[in-house]
Amino acid sequence: MDSARIVPVPPSLRRGFYYSMVQSKPKDPWSLLNLDLPARVAPAVGDDRHALHGAEPPQQHVSKSEGMGAWQWKKMLLELASIESISYFLAWRLLNILLFLFLLRWTKKTWWKLRGRGIIGTVVEFYLSLRRVLYGYFLRMPMVKGKVSKQVTEAITKLQRKLIPEDTVRNLSLPKNGMAHDEVRAELQKLAGMEHTRWEDGFVSGAVYHGEDELIKLQTDAFEKFTVSNPIHPDVFPGVRKMEAEVVAMVLSIFNAPAGAGGVTTSGGTESILMACLSARQKAYAERGVTEPEMIIPETAHTAFHKASCYFKIKLHLVACPAPDYQVDVNRVRRLINANTCLLVGSAPNFPHGIIDDISGLSKLALKYKVPLHVDCCLGSFLVPFLERAGFETVPFDFRLKGVTSISCDTHKYGFAPKGSSTVLYRTQQLRTYQYFVSADWSGGVYASPGIAGSRPGALIAGCWASMMSVGQEGYIDACSTIVGAAKSVANGISTSPILTAELEIIGNPLVSVVSFTARNLNIYDIADNMSSKGWHLNALQNPPAIHVAVTLPVAKVWEKLVADLELTVEEEREKERERIVKGTGKKGRAVGDSAALYGVAGSLPNKSVVEDLANGFLDTLYKA
Repeated sequence: MDSARIVPVPPSLRRGFYYSMVQSKPKDPWSLLNLDLPARVAPAVGDDRHALHGAEPPQQHVSKSEGMGAWQWKKMLLELASIESISYFLAWRLLNILLFLFLLRWTKKTWWKLRGRGIIGTVVEFYLSLRRVLYGYFLRMPMVKGKVSKQVTEAITKLQRKLIPEDTVRNLSLPKNGMAHDEVRAELQKLAGMEHTRWEDGFVSGAVYHGEDELIKLQTDAFEKFTVSNPIHPDVFPGVRKMEAEVVAMVLSIFNAPAGAGGVTTSGGTESILMACLSARQKAYAERGVTEPEMIIPETAHTAFHKASCYFKIKLHLVACPAPDYQVDVNRVRRLINANTCLLVGSAPNFPHGIIDDISGLSKLALKYKVPLHVDCCLGSFLVPFLERAGFETVPFDFRLKGVTSISCDTHKYGFAPKGSSTVLYRTQQLRTYQYFVSADWSGGVYASPGIAGSRPGALIAGCWASMMSVGQEGYIDACSTIVGAAKSVANGISTSPILTAELEIIGNPLVSVVSFTARNLNIYDIADNMSSKGWHLNALQNPPAIHVAVTLPVAKVWEKLVADLELTVEEEREKERERIVKGTGKKGRAVGDSAALYGVAGSLPNKSVVEDLANGFLDTLYKA
C-alpha cells in the first residue's frame, strides 16, 4: 500500500529549533509560528506557506523516498515548539519567583538586623564575629596549636591534682562479693569527711541555702518512705502524685497565678528554663507557623537560656544591661522584636549581680507585640515573693503583670527543698501542654511525659513537699528577713567602710540576696583568690570583672567576718601592689591565682575556644575515677 512514511525529527533539527526559540525568548509560545524553518527543511517546503496560516495544504502524494510533506513537518515542529516554549516559560517564571522570595527574605532579615542593632551595632557585631573566626584560624596553626595544647594540658593536670585525691581507694569495677552494710556505711562516712570548703561555717556563697539538722532529718525521713517511688506510675504511687500537684499549686499561689494556671516540677532551674523556652517555641510554631524562632534575653540572664538556644535551635539576641542600674534596656528589646520572636526574658533577680530587670516594661512590650514573657525567678525563689511582707523594697515581677506568661522558681534554693527540685509555672494550662511529649503510636503503648525526663525520683518530690509544709509562710518570711537583711548589711559594710569604698564598687541596686562588686584599681580576681586562701568560696564573674556573694542562712550568720576579711584582703592586695611598684616589676611581678589565671585568659582572647577546652577538661575530670 502506497502511503506516507512517518519520519522522526532529526535531533539536529530539534536542537536547532530549540536554540532558535531560546534566543528569541518569545513571550507567547504561538509566536513561534513566525519562525523560519531550518534550511534542511526548506527544499521540502518550497514556497508553500499555507501551513503557516492554518490553511489545509494542497494534497500531494508523498512517496516513501520523499518522506513527510511540508505541512506535516510544520505541524510536528509547531507542536514541539509549543511544548518547549511553555516549559521554558514556566521554568523562567519559577526561577524569577524563587529569586524574588530569596531577596525578600534576605531584605527582611537585614532590616530586622539594622532595626535591632543599628548600623554601627551591626558593623561592630560583624567585626567581632570576623575577629573570632580569624583568631580561631590562628589558634589552629601548627606552632600555635602545639603550644596552646601544652598549656591547656598543664592546667588540666593541675586541676586533676586538686580535685582527685591520690590517697583514696578507687573502685573501678564491681566487687566480686557485695560489701556488708556496715562496711558501706563506713565508706560513706569517709567520703562525707573528705577535705572540702566548709559550707557548714557559712563560708560558701550559695550552694547550701538552709542546712539545719532538723530540716535535713525531716527530708531524710521523706526519702526513706518514698525511695522506690516514681511519679511515672501514679496508680502505683498515688501519694507522690498528690504531693507533686500540691507543690505546684503552692508555688503558683505565692506568685499570684490566675485561675486556670498550671505548672510542673523539674530537676532544677536549668530544666525549668529549658521547658519554658521549649513551650514558647512550640507555641510560636503551632499558632503562627514560626520555623526560625528567636528569643530576646538580657546579657545577664542565666546561661541556661544559651543552652536552650543550642538544644532547641532558637536564635538568641543578647541585650545590654548598662550602668548604673544594670537592668535590661527595654528600648533595645523593643527594636529587636520581629515576626520570628517567640519569647522575651527578664530576671528577678539575675545570677551575676542580683538585679531585678524592668519586668513591668517587658510586660508592656509582651502585651503590645503579643509575645510570651518568661521571668526567671530561680535565684529569687521564695525570697522575692515575700520581700514586701518582710518589710523590704520590691518591684512588680509576677503574674499580676498581665504580660508575664511563665515563671521559673527553684524550690531547692530559698524554698529549702533537697537539691534536684524546681518548678516552671504557666499563666494557662494550654501553655503548659506545649512542653508535653506524647507518643501515641509507639509499639510499647501510649507514652506521655510532662518534660524531658521519663522516670523521676519520687523521693525528691516528697522531700520538697515536706520542706515546704514544714517551713510554711511565716517561716519563709522570717528567712527572707534574715537573708535579705544580711545581704543589705554586707552591701552597707562595703559602702561605708573607708578601706572598701576606696577600692570596691557595688554593681547596681541589689534588692534580694546577691551582692556583687568590682574593683576600682586592684585586680578583682586577685581579691577573689586571696579570699579563697582565707577559706571563702565566692563567685568570680566577668563582663565586667567582679565577685559576688549569694547570702544564705549559713552566710547570714557570719556576714561580719565576710566584711572584715574583705577589708583585710584589700589592704593585703594594696601592699602587694606597692611592693611591685617599688621593685619596678609592675603587673609582671604579680603572682597569679586560679581565678586570675582563668578569667585573665578569658578576658584577653577574642576567641573563647581555649577557655572552652579548659572547661571541657574540667568536666572530663569530674568523671575521672
